[in-house]
Amino acid sequence: MTQSVGNSKSREAIRPAGLDPQEGNLETPVNSSPLVKWFIGNLPAYRPGLNPFRRGLEIGMAHGYLLFGPFHRLGPLRSADNATLAGLLGSIGLVVILTACLSMYANSNPDKALASVTVPNPPVDAFNSRESWNNFASAFLIGGIGGAVVAFFLTINSGFIQGLIG
Repeated sequence: MTQSVGNSKSREAIRPAGLDPQEGNLETPVNSSPLVKWFIGNLPAYRPGLNPFRRGLEIGMAHGYLLFGPFHRLGPLRSADNATLAGLLGSIGLVVILTACLSMYANSNPDKALASVTVPNPPVDAFNSRESWNNFASAFLIGGIGGAVVAFFLTINSGFIQGLIG
């Protein structure tokens, strides 16, 4: 039994955003679901009411903390006595490189964020000038180094922390 073309098109899960195929954005069940919109909207880059410094600090802390582990456990000095220190220095080095990349991007005078299916209302006060991007980059550096140092101290004191917990 065959179906008409019009009937099969009405049940498609992936369609152009706003039903405009020239926009170049697709609306899928994943990126248009309320759960994904809520999650993306609560990330520091899209959360309303944060200044660029606070956004950079939060994002930098997360990156510094998460970058420490791979450098500590998977780095070339993972078997050495000073693997923890090498992990700290490697993660701080990568945070510095990422901060330099953010500063170069800020100097390219990027356009404002466009609305999409997932973020229909991008924050207007977040990344709208070179100064706000530079504030974000400097806070990213501070937060990234701080996050890596916190992960370092948690790692070197893990025996003490396990003794406290039991």
